[in-house]
Amino acid sequence: MSADPNRVILTGENPFIRLSATDGGANTTNASFWRILFCPAGPGHVLYLKSELTDNRMRIYSDNIAMARWLQSTVQGMLNGETADPSIPVVDAEFTRSGDPRYFWTERLISHDEEITLTWYDIGDPLLIHTEPNAEPARPYGVCTVLVPALGARLSRNGVEAAGRPWRREREGRPFSTCALAFSESWTETR
Repeated sequence: MSADPNRVILTGENPFIRLSATDGGANTTNASFWRILFCPAGPGHVLYLKSELTDNRMRIYSDNIAMARWLQSTVQGMLNGETADPSIPVVDAEFTRSGDPRYFWTERLISHDEEITLTWYDIGDPLLIHTEPNAEPARPYGVCTVLVPALGARLSRNGVEAAGRPWRREREGRPFSTCALAFSESWTETR
């Protein structure tokens, strides 16, 4: 065994939901949820959400604004440039979770006037993915993560469910989905 030579910049979870009306069509909902255990801006939760439920505008919810902004300027901003805009307001929210990731998983947030629920179900076999920093152009960060595909997923805001659905995909020659739980996720950068 050997240690990864790169610097660990964050560790936590990053489940995501990407729904669309048709297979291969534009996302009608794109949700990136983070539970951060360790990063330079401290622990916390954040949801980056764009959906018809948000009038197709990017919304950010967090219990640690410094961490949400740090993620925007690093990993999340790299993954989705639309989330990198620091002028997007951050809504203060409280977060809870429930479930058993072998069967279903639910993340819930409550803000002053909103309740958002994300649920993953019809869970598949996990994949362990490891990439190095700079392995692809425009990807300065590496990641080691356990991705758990979910063939079923839903997101609701104030009791209204988002349109669209998850779609089957293949990754590394194995069954995958446009929605997944990403647990034990650590991101790295070159020292």
